[in-house]
Amino acid sequence: MAELIDLQVNGESGQAPAGLSLQQVLVELGYEPRLVVVEFNGTIVPRAQWPEQPVAAGDRLEVVTIVGGG
Repeated sequence: MAELIDLQVNGESGQAPAGLSLQQVLVELGYEPRLVVVEFNGTIVPRAQWPEQPVAAGDRLEVVTIVGGG
């Protein structure tokens, strides 16, 4: 079983497997990466960097879902 790390996601405690990238963590948490914007530890991270951005214990994510429509 993979080691879990503690994160803060949208102001709430959460967990994800250790060693994942930001993109992988988003999928693990049930988000569709194409439909969200992410603030990572207080900074907006460009989508192109998500696959290389490591996530560690204690990191803070603010995930905003993009809603289409008119």
